[in-house]
Amino acid sequence: MMLRLRPYKACDAQTITKWLKSEYAFRQWSADRYETYPITPEDMNLYYDRDKNNDKIWGMTAFDDTGIIGHFTMRFPGNDNLNEIRLWFVIVDDENRGQGYGKEMISLAVQYAFDFVKVSKISLGVFENNSAAIECYKSCGFKIVTLENKESYHCMGEVWNCMEMELVK
Repeated sequence: MMLRLRPYKACDAQTITKWLKSEYAFRQWSADRYETYPITPEDMNLYYDRDKNNDKIWGMTAFDDTGIIGHFTMRFPGNDNLNEIRLWFVIVDDENRGQGYGKEMISLAVQYAFDFVKVSKISLGVFENNSAAIECYKSCGFKIVTLENKESYHCMGEVWNCMEMELVK
């Protein structure tokens, strides 16, 4: 297993949207950022096109010799804070989960953020009901952070609480 990273390309959406085989998994990935399930590659690209001229947000695709394995987005969370990167829209091909690809992809994202973007902190939010993702992030060194105001989303007729995690260099 040797993953590599490259910038997200519109053609990646053809593959990534196929991984979202249930609305539950879709909402764990996107919360309420998309109105309807399922999304099409065009929906995904329209979402990313909104920020195509924003230099503080960009998508990344993880791949190996077999093709695309994962995807995530990196963004600076504040207008003037260039010391922190926030990971979101993190997903790994559902057929490749449990094989270490998620950990390898997040490790590459961490290396990229610290070594190339030169941030001192990486943060992310993950739903409390996504134990596999939480364990993956912990295995990469992320720690749970208690926030004064916990983020919550209305998903699938329920309230899902978001857990904040961070990794400080």
